Amino acid sequence: MTETASTTTAGQGVGESARRPDAVLKVTGEFAYASDLWLDGMVWGVTLRSPHPSAWIRSIDVGPALTIGGVLAVLTHEDVPGVKFFGLDRSDQPVLAIDQVRYQGEPVALVAADHPETARRAAAAIVVDYEVRAAVTDPRQARDVVRHQPVRRGDTFEAEVVVTGEYEVGMQDQAFLGPESGLAVPAEDGGVDLYIATQWLHVDRDQLAPCLGLPQDKVRLTLSGVGGAFGAREDLSMQVHACMLALRLNRPVKIVYGREESFFGHVHRHPALMRYEHGATRDGRLVYVKADILLDGGAYCSSSPAVVGNAASLGVGPYEVPNVRVDAIGVYTNNPPCGAMRGFGAVQACYAYESQMDRLAEACALSPVEIRVRNAVSQGSRLITGQLIDAPAPLAAMLRDLESMPLPEGPPATEQLALPGGVSQTTHGESVRRGVGYGVGIKNICYSEGFDDYSTARVRAELVGGEPHVTVHTAAAEVGQGLVTLQAQIARTELGIANVTVATADTAVGSAGSSSASRQSYVTGGAVRAACEAVRKRFDGLPAREALERFGPIEETREYRHRPTYPMDPVTGQGDSHTQLALCVHRAVVDVDVELGLVKVVELAAVQDVGRVLNPQALEGQIHGGSAQGLGLALMEEIQVRDGLVLNPSFTDYLIPTILDMPPMQTRILENPDPAAPYGLRGAGEPSTLSSTPAIAAAVRAATGLRLTRVPIRPEDIALSQETVNTGGF
Repeated sequence: MTETASTTTAGQGVGESARRPDAVLKVTGEFAYASDLWLDGMVWGVTLRSPHPSAWIRSIDVGPALTIGGVLAVLTHEDVPGVKFFGLDRSDQPVLAIDQVRYQGEPVALVAADHPETARRAAAAIVVDYEVRAAVTDPRQARDVVRHQPVRRGDTFEAEVVVTGEYEVGMQDQAFLGPESGLAVPAEDGGVDLYIATQWLHVDRDQLAPCLGLPQDKVRLTLSGVGGAFGAREDLSMQVHACMLALRLNRPVKIVYGREESFFGHVHRHPALMRYEHGATRDGRLVYVKADILLDGGAYCSSSPAVVGNAASLGVGPYEVPNVRVDAIGVYTNNPPCGAMRGFGAVQACYAYESQMDRLAEACALSPVEIRVRNAVSQGSRLITGQLIDAPAPLAAMLRDLESMPLPEGPPATEQLALPGGVSQTTHGESVRRGVGYGVGIKNICYSEGFDDYSTARVRAELVGGEPHVTVHTAAAEVGQGLVTLQAQIARTELGIANVTVATADTAVGSAGSSSASRQSYVTGGAVRAACEAVRKRFDGLPAREALERFGPIEETREYRHRPTYPMDPVTGQGDSHTQLALCVHRAVVDVDVELGLVKVVELAAVQDVGRVLNPQALEGQIHGGSAQGLGLALMEEIQVRDGLVLNPSFTDYLIPTILDMPPMQTRILENPDPAAPYGLRGAGEPSTLSSTPAIAAAVRAATGLRLTRVPIRPEDIALSQETVNTGGF
């Protein structure tokens, strides 16, 4: 790309806060989400789910459901037209339960009816004879391992200062606002068209086609409006069920989950049990780290192997450590399936290693910032896997930057609304203590460990009404992150044409991979840029209008791949497993009512290196949003599972941060370009989720004097433990 082309924009190009094309529709409530889909003649599908986490299925009697008026079909595993299993990493998940169920909520049968309430009544009328069996719900007792990934480096595991700790992370839900939904339409060629809210159109298709007994070209997917994702839409939910019913009835079938069913219908963040031991010199230089990380993958594999790989390779954080012994293990249980969620294995490890760094700081009589600065990686450092950090990684400077940012004024607030608990406060602030904490996180960007990670873009330039116009077509899922805006920004920048349309994503163009791993700006952005460069080359040096008048429409399709990655060695964990790494550091200020156990986050401050800012406003939103999800994990978000049963599948009982919980944020965004990435960018969607959780937990510890080794921190963890501290009891 020439210097002139890279700097010439046509308004709202790269580097500007371009407005989202769907912004007004979303604000006014006119945007069409997948749950709004409608087609004349469509019928409604409903899924019957297991009430047990573990049981044999002795029989299924669908007769009572078929007698209900308006019921058009009832399907079981016997009606699956093709392969009966699917899965992201391994095809281990049945389309419908065959002879057993492995988690509460597993799909057992399908009903189609002329009204959703009729379909629900019919599903409830199906008689399933279950033989309940003992469920494996404690991952420490699990015998089936999804993946064990060790990391071995060095042989010195003695030090002057040693701190140990055991940590736990609860099961977090992605809690997107738009539940799973889609519309399957049978086609005249015997195939099916599926309009779906998803993160990964082509992999959905690749799993669907074998189950439907159809070739891939007869299974066509089009992206519908997506109401958030955060990883939970990477796996199939209702896709295959809607298609089965549509093909059976030769009628359009719509399935929309309610909120409770959504909790059972998608994967969650892996709960984790972790034991860490850090050894250091008396002046705080790390000598070794030992870590055991146990991740509960639930009933099916999903993306657990990759989550385990991330937890292992990033398991000690962005610190120089010459000696390492890490073991990350993912296991099967009869708990709900777990898979991708923002941060993807790195979140759990980050909470533990950052808690350890605070303990080490205390043991070495250093500040939380100083202990981190003394051990910070930089460009030229190596990860514990031996991979060279060959791009800017100014962690020490970021920490000093963060430390220098002004703190909120004054002691803990005394005004009722500003107190922890707000107007529900009963102690009027006399037991409120303030604390400050820090957190650092490192996250891999793009797919890792040899995955063929690429994206495809088709760009067409033509005259429309006498004016140059560009259409960008990719299969990349817009799930709220702003990719639809960025694709247009890149086209305007590269072609100098203001009028750009981003076509609806579908499988009629080559794969773009998943909208996950903070990768779409990198790979789909790279593909759009490459296709635009190919179009511009065909302008033959002429201005766009003149070139299109002379040559007519110009269309080019390009794939973009990042540099190769390699699997971690199964014994040593060594290998260049990642494409790019991103850093974020957080400082949290909290007020804690130590009698009531209530916490209010007063302020969050963050410093993040993004390589290059492509859309300032969207970027800031990503940092705020990631920080909010980290706050939720720190203080409130947890799916409560007891004996394999989910106790809180609703937004009444599963709490997520609201605007009243999210504090003001100071952000400082650094631009240190990565020379290997398009525009020098660095994926920015996930890193802030990592470091906000341990920063908030550290601040609560500072306010209370408690160890607090589990997130989310519950009120009783503070109030009851504080009582023990005050009385000297046990």
